[in-house]
Amino acid sequence: MRAIKALRYGGPETLVEHTSETPEPTPQQVRIRIEACGVNFIDIYHRTGLYPSKEPVSLGVEGAGVIEALGSEVRDFKVGDRVAWSDVPGSYATHVCAPTQRLVAVPDAVSSEAAAALMLQGMTAHYLSHDTFPLKPGDTCLVHAAAGGVGLLLCQLAKRRGAQVIGTVSTDAKAQLAQAAGAAHVIVYSEKDFGLELLTITGGSGVQVVYDSVGKDTWERSLHCLAPRGMLVLFGQSSGSVPPFDPALLAKSGSLFLTRASLAHYVSTREDLLRRSGDLLSWLAEGELSVRVDRSLPLRAAAEAHSLLESRQTTGKLLLLPEAD
Repeated sequence: MRAIKALRYGGPETLVEHTSETPEPTPQQVRIRIEACGVNFIDIYHRTGLYPSKEPVSLGVEGAGVIEALGSEVRDFKVGDRVAWSDVPGSYATHVCAPTQRLVAVPDAVSSEAAAALMLQGMTAHYLSHDTFPLKPGDTCLVHAAAGGVGLLLCQLAKRRGAQVIGTVSTDAKAQLAQAAGAAHVIVYSEKDFGLELLTITGGSGVQVVYDSVGKDTWERSLHCLAPRGMLVLFGQSSGSVPPFDPALLAKSGSLFLTRASLAHYVSTREDLLRRSGDLLSWLAEGELSVRVDRSLPLRAAAEAHSLLESRQTTGKLLLLPEAD
Protein backbone atom coordinates (compact mmCIF):
# COMPACT_ATOMS: atom_id res chain seq x y z
CA MET A 1 0.00 0.00 0.00
CA ARG A 2 0.97 3.65 -0.42
CA ALA A 3 0.32 6.34 2.16
CA ILE A 4 1.20 10.00 2.70
CA LYS A 5 3.11 10.89 5.86
CA ALA A 6 4.67 14.06 7.27
CA LEU A 7 8.24 13.21 8.22
CA ARG A 8 8.29 16.10 10.71
CA TYR A 9 6.11 19.04 11.67
CA GLY A 10 6.27 21.83 9.10
CA GLY A 11 5.03 22.97 5.71
CA PRO A 12 3.61 21.00 2.78
CA GLU A 13 7.15 20.06 1.73
CA THR A 14 7.32 17.64 4.67
CA LEU A 15 4.76 15.34 3.01
CA VAL A 16 6.17 12.22 1.38
CA GLU A 17 4.75 9.02 -0.07
CA HIS A 18 5.51 5.94 2.01
CA THR A 19 5.21 2.34 0.80
CA SER A 20 4.54 -0.58 3.13
CA GLU A 21 2.86 -3.97 3.32
CA THR A 22 -0.92 -3.82 2.99
CA PRO A 23 -2.24 -4.26 6.55
CA GLU A 24 -4.51 -6.99 7.85
CA PRO A 25 -7.57 -5.99 9.89
CA THR A 26 -7.83 -6.80 13.59
CA PRO A 27 -10.93 -8.78 14.72
CA GLN A 28 -13.21 -5.71 14.87
CA GLN A 29 -11.81 -3.92 11.83
CA VAL A 30 -12.25 -4.11 8.07
CA ARG A 31 -9.68 -3.29 5.41
CA ILE A 32 -10.84 -0.77 2.84
CA ARG A 33 -9.54 -0.01 -0.63
CA ILE A 34 -9.79 3.77 -0.62
CA GLU A 35 -11.34 5.42 -3.67
CA ALA A 36 -11.35 9.05 -2.44
CA CYS A 37 -9.68 10.88 0.46
CA GLY A 38 -11.02 14.16 1.84
CA VAL A 39 -8.58 17.02 2.46
CA ASN A 40 -9.41 19.16 5.51
CA PHE A 41 -7.90 21.89 7.67
CA ILE A 42 -7.52 19.38 10.49
CA ASP A 43 -4.94 17.61 8.30
CA ILE A 44 -2.94 20.84 8.21
CA TYR A 45 -3.20 21.12 11.99
CA HIS A 46 -1.79 17.57 12.25
CA ARG A 47 0.99 18.33 9.75
CA THR A 48 2.10 21.51 11.54
CA GLY A 49 1.88 20.03 15.02
CA LEU A 50 -0.92 22.33 16.17
CA TYR A 51 -2.63 19.04 16.99
CA PRO A 52 0.44 17.04 18.07
CA SER A 53 0.95 13.35 17.39
CA LYS A 54 3.86 10.97 16.95
CA GLU A 55 6.23 11.69 14.06
CA PRO A 56 6.17 10.71 11.26
CA VAL A 57 2.52 11.74 11.12
CA SER A 58 0.06 9.63 9.13
CA LEU A 59 -2.14 12.16 7.34
CA GLY A 60 -5.83 12.17 6.54
CA VAL A 61 -8.93 11.26 8.54
CA GLU A 62 -11.73 11.15 5.94
CA GLY A 63 -12.54 9.05 2.92
CA ALA A 64 -14.69 6.52 1.11
CA GLY A 65 -14.02 3.19 -0.50
CA VAL A 66 -14.81 -0.51 -0.76
CA ILE A 67 -14.35 -3.16 1.92
CA GLU A 68 -12.00 -5.89 0.75
CA ALA A 69 -11.26 -7.85 3.96
CA LEU A 70 -13.08 -8.49 7.24
CA GLY A 71 -11.84 -9.01 10.77
CA SER A 72 -12.91 -12.27 12.40
CA GLU A 73 -15.58 -10.62 14.60
CA VAL A 74 -17.18 -8.35 11.98
CA ARG A 75 -20.84 -9.13 11.33
CA ASP A 76 -22.39 -5.80 10.25
CA PHE A 77 -20.47 -5.33 6.98
CA LYS A 78 -19.39 -7.61 4.16
CA VAL A 79 -16.71 -7.65 1.46
CA GLY A 80 -17.75 -5.36 -1.38
CA ASP A 81 -19.71 -2.90 0.76
CA ARG A 82 -19.14 0.77 0.01
CA VAL A 83 -18.41 2.81 3.13
CA ALA A 84 -17.36 6.29 4.20
CA TRP A 85 -15.86 7.81 7.34
CA SER A 86 -14.61 11.03 8.93
CA ASP A 87 -12.39 9.87 11.81
CA VAL A 88 -9.94 7.22 10.66
CA PRO A 89 -6.29 8.34 10.93
CA GLY A 90 -4.05 7.49 7.98
CA SER A 91 -6.71 8.00 5.33
CA TYR A 92 -4.33 9.58 2.79
CA ALA A 93 -3.58 6.10 1.49
CA THR A 94 -4.54 3.39 -0.95
CA HIS A 95 -5.78 1.18 1.91
CA VAL A 96 -6.74 1.62 5.54
CA CYS A 97 -7.96 -0.65 8.34
CA ALA A 98 -10.85 0.88 10.27
CA PRO A 99 -13.11 -0.13 13.16
CA THR A 100 -16.64 -0.73 11.94
CA GLN A 101 -18.04 1.66 14.57
CA ARG A 102 -16.58 4.57 12.57
CA LEU A 103 -17.99 3.52 9.20
CA VAL A 104 -21.27 4.30 7.49
CA ALA A 105 -22.79 2.69 4.42
CA VAL A 106 -22.84 4.73 1.21
CA PRO A 107 -26.09 4.63 -0.83
CA ASP A 108 -25.87 3.38 -4.40
CA ALA A 109 -26.95 6.80 -5.68
CA VAL A 110 -23.94 8.54 -4.04
CA SER A 111 -20.44 8.27 -5.54
CA SER A 112 -17.40 7.61 -3.38
CA GLU A 113 -16.08 11.04 -4.33
CA ALA A 114 -19.27 12.75 -3.14
CA ALA A 115 -19.36 10.70 0.07
CA ALA A 116 -15.74 11.54 0.90
CA ALA A 117 -16.45 15.20 0.20
CA LEU A 118 -19.50 15.22 2.46
CA MET A 119 -18.60 13.34 5.63
CA LEU A 120 -16.47 15.66 7.78
CA GLN A 121 -17.60 19.01 6.43
CA GLY A 122 -21.21 17.93 6.02
CA MET A 123 -21.52 16.56 9.53
CA THR A 124 -19.87 19.74 10.81
CA ALA A 125 -22.49 21.85 9.05
CA HIS A 126 -25.17 19.52 10.41
CA TYR A 127 -24.21 19.78 14.08
CA LEU A 128 -23.64 23.54 13.85
CA SER A 129 -27.09 24.22 12.39
CA HIS A 130 -29.05 21.49 14.20
CA ASP A 131 -27.48 21.30 17.67
CA THR A 132 -24.84 23.87 18.67
CA PHE A 133 -27.24 26.67 17.75
CA PRO A 134 -30.40 25.01 16.41
CA LEU A 135 -31.57 27.39 13.73
CA LYS A 136 -35.27 28.09 13.31
CA PRO A 137 -37.41 30.22 11.00
CA GLY A 138 -36.85 33.89 11.72
CA ASP A 139 -33.22 33.48 12.80
CA THR A 140 -30.40 35.23 10.95
CA CYS A 141 -26.91 33.73 10.96
CA LEU A 142 -23.52 34.92 9.77
CA VAL A 143 -21.38 32.28 8.05
CA HIS A 144 -17.70 33.11 7.58
CA ALA A 145 -15.88 31.49 4.64
CA ALA A 146 -19.27 30.88 3.08
CA ALA A 147 -17.77 29.52 -0.16
CA GLY A 148 -15.57 26.98 1.60
CA GLY A 149 -16.38 23.31 2.04
CA VAL A 150 -18.27 23.72 5.31
CA GLY A 151 -19.59 27.14 4.33
CA LEU A 152 -21.42 26.02 1.19
CA LEU A 153 -23.03 23.13 3.05
CA LEU A 154 -23.89 25.28 6.07
CA CYS A 155 -25.59 27.86 3.85
CA GLN A 156 -27.79 25.10 2.42
CA LEU A 157 -28.66 23.55 5.78
CA ALA A 158 -29.36 26.92 7.40
CA LYS A 159 -31.73 27.89 4.59
CA ARG A 160 -33.34 24.45 4.84
CA ARG A 161 -34.11 25.20 8.50
CA GLY A 162 -35.75 28.51 7.59
CA ALA A 163 -32.96 30.87 8.66
CA GLN A 164 -31.68 33.87 6.73
CA VAL A 165 -27.98 33.51 5.86
CA ILE A 166 -25.41 36.30 5.60
CA GLY A 167 -22.07 35.05 4.29
CA THR A 168 -18.57 36.47 4.06
CA VAL A 169 -16.18 35.64 1.21
CA SER A 170 -13.01 37.07 -0.29
CA THR A 171 -14.00 37.50 -3.94
CA ASP A 172 -17.00 38.24 -6.15
CA ALA A 173 -16.73 34.78 -7.72
CA LYS A 174 -17.01 33.17 -4.28
CA ALA A 175 -19.95 35.45 -3.51
CA GLN A 176 -21.86 33.95 -6.44
CA LEU A 177 -21.25 30.44 -5.09
CA ALA A 178 -22.47 31.39 -1.62
CA GLN A 179 -25.61 32.98 -3.05
CA ALA A 180 -26.31 29.88 -5.10
CA ALA A 181 -26.00 27.82 -1.88
CA GLY A 182 -28.66 29.89 -0.16
CA ALA A 183 -27.02 33.01 1.29
CA ALA A 184 -29.46 35.93 1.13
CA HIS A 185 -26.64 38.47 1.51
CA VAL A 186 -22.93 38.04 0.85
CA ILE A 187 -20.24 40.45 2.02
CA VAL A 188 -16.93 40.53 0.15
CA TYR A 189 -14.69 41.26 3.13
CA SER A 190 -11.77 42.31 0.94
CA GLU A 191 -13.88 45.28 -0.21
CA LYS A 192 -16.05 46.12 2.82
CA ASP A 193 -15.82 45.82 6.60
CA PHE A 194 -18.04 42.84 7.29
CA GLY A 195 -19.07 44.12 10.73
CA LEU A 196 -20.29 47.46 9.47
CA GLU A 197 -21.95 45.91 6.44
CA LEU A 198 -23.77 43.32 8.54
CA LEU A 199 -25.20 45.98 10.86
CA THR A 200 -26.48 47.83 7.79
CA ILE A 201 -28.11 44.66 6.45
CA THR A 202 -29.77 43.89 9.80
CA GLY A 203 -30.78 47.47 10.55
CA GLY A 204 -28.40 47.51 13.51
CA SER A 205 -30.00 44.55 15.29
CA GLY A 206 -27.26 42.00 14.61
CA VAL A 207 -27.63 38.24 14.15
CA GLN A 208 -28.58 35.41 16.48
CA VAL A 209 -25.46 33.35 15.73
CA VAL A 210 -22.09 33.66 14.00
CA TYR A 211 -20.45 30.49 12.69
CA ASP A 212 -16.72 31.27 12.63
CA SER A 213 -14.04 28.89 11.35
CA VAL A 214 -11.46 31.66 10.83
CA GLY A 215 -10.57 32.42 14.44
CA LYS A 216 -7.95 35.04 15.24
CA ASP A 217 -8.71 37.48 12.41
CA THR A 218 -12.49 37.57 12.85
CA TRP A 219 -13.60 36.53 16.36
CA GLU A 220 -13.73 39.97 18.00
CA ARG A 221 -15.61 41.62 15.14
CA SER A 222 -17.86 38.57 15.06
CA LEU A 223 -18.89 39.30 18.65
CA HIS A 224 -19.96 42.80 17.64
CA CYS A 225 -22.19 41.32 14.93
CA LEU A 226 -24.36 39.51 17.49
CA ALA A 227 -27.72 40.55 18.83
CA PRO A 228 -28.04 40.55 22.64
CA ARG A 229 -27.77 37.00 24.01
CA GLY A 230 -26.50 35.80 20.65
CA MET A 231 -23.94 33.04 20.23
CA LEU A 232 -20.49 33.00 18.65
CA VAL A 233 -19.68 29.47 17.51
CA LEU A 234 -15.97 28.97 16.86
CA PHE A 235 -15.29 25.71 15.03
CA GLY A 236 -11.92 26.31 13.38
CA GLN A 237 -8.91 28.56 13.38
CA SER A 238 -7.64 28.91 9.84
CA SER A 239 -6.08 32.31 10.68
CA GLY A 240 -4.74 31.21 14.06
CA SER A 241 -6.01 30.66 17.58
CA VAL A 242 -8.18 33.16 19.42
CA PRO A 243 -6.03 34.92 22.07
CA PRO A 244 -6.94 35.00 25.78
CA PHE A 245 -9.51 37.66 26.64
CA ASP A 246 -11.56 38.90 29.58
CA PRO A 247 -14.98 37.15 29.64
CA ALA A 248 -16.47 40.47 30.78
CA LEU A 249 -16.36 41.36 27.09
CA LEU A 250 -19.26 38.94 26.58
CA ALA A 251 -21.37 40.78 29.15
CA LYS A 252 -20.43 44.18 27.79
CA SER A 253 -21.45 43.12 24.28
CA GLY A 254 -24.90 41.86 25.28
CA SER A 255 -24.64 38.80 27.58
CA LEU A 256 -23.30 36.78 24.69
CA PHE A 257 -22.58 33.07 24.51
CA LEU A 258 -19.30 31.65 23.18
CA THR A 259 -18.44 28.04 22.36
CA ARG A 260 -15.57 26.26 20.64
CA ALA A 261 -17.17 23.24 19.01
CA SER A 262 -15.60 20.05 17.63
CA LEU A 263 -17.18 17.38 15.44
CA ALA A 264 -15.83 14.56 17.63
CA HIS A 265 -18.16 15.55 20.47
CA TYR A 266 -21.20 15.56 18.17
CA VAL A 267 -20.60 12.08 16.70
CA SER A 268 -19.30 10.46 19.90
CA THR A 269 -22.04 7.82 19.78
CA ARG A 270 -22.92 5.47 16.96
CA GLU A 271 -26.45 6.83 17.06
CA ASP A 272 -25.31 10.42 16.43
CA LEU A 273 -22.94 9.34 13.67
CA LEU A 274 -25.66 7.43 11.84
CA ARG A 275 -28.23 10.21 12.34
CA ARG A 276 -26.03 12.96 10.91
CA SER A 277 -24.49 10.96 8.08
CA GLY A 278 -27.85 9.39 7.28
CA ASP A 279 -29.52 12.78 6.89
CA LEU A 280 -26.76 14.11 4.68
CA LEU A 281 -26.32 11.08 2.44
CA SER A 282 -30.07 10.69 1.94
CA TRP A 283 -30.50 14.40 1.13
CA LEU A 284 -27.61 14.13 -1.34
CA ALA A 285 -29.04 10.99 -2.94
CA GLU A 286 -32.46 12.66 -3.28
CA GLY A 287 -31.03 15.83 -4.82
CA GLU A 288 -31.99 18.00 -1.82
CA LEU A 289 -28.35 18.82 -0.99
CA SER A 290 -25.35 19.45 -3.22
CA VAL A 291 -21.66 19.11 -2.47
CA ARG A 292 -19.11 21.02 -4.49
CA VAL A 293 -15.78 19.36 -5.28
CA ASP A 294 -13.31 22.11 -6.19
CA ARG A 295 -10.83 19.66 -7.66
CA SER A 296 -9.51 16.11 -7.35
CA LEU A 297 -5.78 15.40 -7.32
CA PRO A 298 -3.72 12.20 -7.32
CA LEU A 299 -2.63 10.91 -3.92
CA ARG A 300 0.98 11.88 -4.64
CA ALA A 301 -0.13 15.54 -4.93
CA ALA A 302 -1.04 15.85 -1.24
CA ALA A 303 1.48 18.66 -0.74
CA GLU A 304 -0.10 20.64 -3.57
CA ALA A 305 -3.54 20.09 -2.04
CA HIS A 306 -2.35 21.46 1.32
CA SER A 307 -0.83 24.51 -0.35
CA LEU A 308 -4.06 25.22 -2.21
CA LEU A 309 -6.16 24.90 0.94
CA GLU A 310 -3.89 27.07 3.09
CA SER A 311 -3.74 29.82 0.47
CA ARG A 312 -7.56 30.04 0.18
CA GLN A 313 -7.45 29.07 -3.50
CA THR A 314 -10.31 26.60 -3.23
CA THR A 315 -14.09 26.74 -3.08
CA GLY A 316 -15.80 23.64 -1.81
CA LYS A 317 -13.91 20.39 -1.30
CA LEU A 318 -10.47 19.08 -2.22
CA LEU A 319 -10.08 15.36 -2.81
CA LEU A 320 -7.15 13.01 -3.27
CA LEU A 321 -7.77 10.00 -5.52
CA PRO A 322 -5.41 7.07 -4.82
CA GLU A 323 -6.36 5.27 -8.02
CA ALA A 324 -5.49 8.33 -10.14
CA ASP A 325 -1.75 7.83 -9.56
